[in-house]
Amino acid sequence: MSNLIASISGIRGVFGDGLDAEVLARYAAAYGTWARRRAENAGVEPNIIVGRDARTTGPVCTQIVAATLRTCGLDVVDAGLAPTPTVEMAVLLEEAAGGIVLSASHNPAKWNALKLLNEKGEFLSDKAGREVLRLADEGGAETASHDAVGGFCEKNFLGAHVDEILARDFIDAGQIAEANLSVVVDGINSVGAVALPRLLERFGIEGDRLTVLNAEPTGRFAHPAEPLPEHLTGLTEAVAENGADLGLAVDPDADRLALVDDAGAYVSEELTQVVCADFLWRQRGGGPFVTNLSSSRAIEDVAARYGREAEVHRSAVGEINVVEKMKEVGAILGGEGNGGVILPELHYGRDALVGAAMVLQHLASEGTAMSDVHVDLPRYTIVKDKLPLDGMHAEALLEQMADRYSGEQISTVDGVKIDFADGWVHLRPSNTEPILRVYAEDVTEEAARRRATRFKEELQELAP
Repeated sequence: MSNLIASISGIRGVFGDGLDAEVLARYAAAYGTWARRRAENAGVEPNIIVGRDARTTGPVCTQIVAATLRTCGLDVVDAGLAPTPTVEMAVLLEEAAGGIVLSASHNPAKWNALKLLNEKGEFLSDKAGREVLRLADEGGAETASHDAVGGFCEKNFLGAHVDEILARDFIDAGQIAEANLSVVVDGINSVGAVALPRLLERFGIEGDRLTVLNAEPTGRFAHPAEPLPEHLTGLTEAVAENGADLGLAVDPDADRLALVDDAGAYVSEELTQVVCADFLWRQRGGGPFVTNLSSSRAIEDVAARYGREAEVHRSAVGEINVVEKMKEVGAILGGEGNGGVILPELHYGRDALVGAAMVLQHLASEGTAMSDVHVDLPRYTIVKDKLPLDGMHAEALLEQMADRYSGEQISTVDGVKIDFADGWVHLRPSNTEPILRVYAEDVTEEAARRRATRFKEELQELAP
């Protein structure tokens, strides 16, 4: 069985074992056909932005994808090494017909992926994603005539992305510079090692006030790529040893942000969006916020400090679901508990760079230390477990669970989420595996683990 996962979220696989030249060309041609038709119907220029993280397979994958898109009659703008949010911004800045990011996010270095964007720089909707998959599966891609082959050029968009962040009315680069903050960055040998220093230098954070770990974008990750505490011991130690004010860590495509406080303590990825929401609520006097059902309730606790002015809305899991809900409620900010921060006035995508800028402005505006911010945040622990279905019918089980707990606060937007006074449990089918995901949150890890175990056992009892 090859290591290839093709879904509406994108195409990802192990290079040479599932993801190869034929697969890349087939799906790029399907997407190119979809994007060209969409461009023709909308009367927009048929150009596509292509960017990549630093994986060693990135350059060759880019060549295959770019050439294929050109055969579909699309002009390709190669953004080179670029964070996912930079490619999303580039689609908007260039008024492009779409974009492709070559990055397998937090997956190991042997993986790569096609992350597909529409003309708004957003991940494809369920409907659009299914159409691209259909074209790939049925061989429905179309080749342009000999005189309609697309063009090719290269352009760097990182500077423009940073400029747009600094143009936000709540960012005062001078005030951040005057705060004289020192920062340690873990660039995980990918685009974050290039992008974050570029941003920080605009805030006067450079020289001996900026330390970059894993600074060479070689694509050979110095540690597992997901920014979890067990992978960031080098960063936590460096912050403490350097007496730095803040540590910043990202995943290989720099759309997720994790924080380390000035005491060298890891700040849960779940709290990145909470810190940014707290900051923006102070600046704007409240406003709607959206996150997914599996993110920490710490966001509701902080929102309560602002009364009715700060509203929290929940969506199904998945960035595109958060984005659609944000548009529905007119959110000023959104995010996910994996360190994702989405600022709609910039673009509708997770963006570690804008998250870092908001955290720095928060520290500068309040004249406070990250450790004080950390101490002031609600503390919860989320335990992520799973239950193999082994032939069990997921939807029937979840319906029975919803009936059993009908007296509690329940959401059935995405599986079943049950809220209790001291925590919650979220039960939902996986999109990629024959399992039920069982996520539970409580004030301690032990209590959260007990809750997850309890619900796994209840599900097994309900199974025929």
